[in-house]
Amino acid sequence: MKLKKNLILVGMMASGKSTIGRLLAKRLNLRFYDTDFIIEKKLKMKISEIFIKKGEPTFRKLEKKITLKIMTKKNYILSLGGGAFLNNKIRQFAQKKGETFYLNWDSKTLINRIKKNNKRPLASNLSNNELKELIINRSKIYLEAKHIINCENMKKTEIINKIIKNLKI
Repeated sequence: MKLKKNLILVGMMASGKSTIGRLLAKRLNLRFYDTDFIIEKKLKMKISEIFIKKGEPTFRKLEKKITLKIMTKKNYILSLGGGAFLNNKIRQFAQKKGETFYLNWDSKTLINRIKKNNKRPLASNLSNNELKELIINRSKIYLEAKHIINCENMKKTEIINKIIKNLKI
């Protein structure tokens, strides 16, 4: 399949960007990139380890470099890390080079998912109220995506179908 613009998934950690992106790429027979996965492979450590050993600024710098490089390619699906779209340069480039889709979930759902997973470096020490505040603050920027998919109570296939329906192919 040939896309007019690349498909870029944005949203909070635990919103399903990697899972949906992988399934979508398989369905549309497109290349899939996951920035967090690429960073982990490059540094040979998990994101949580990178935050502890190298610090968030080092992670963000690498994330920006890798993301901007990927976005120069054509015909792909990209899952951005939860904080990547907050970077103004990444956000502007994503809006210019792609169709951005925000996978939006209820904060309660996201908090439950985040708390079940100990691989989230920014969230591991936050209370539920602090997490909710983080979700609210980040969602203001995620809402700048061209398409907003309200995923609550939807199955993966329904989310994928909704994205495809909104694509300009």
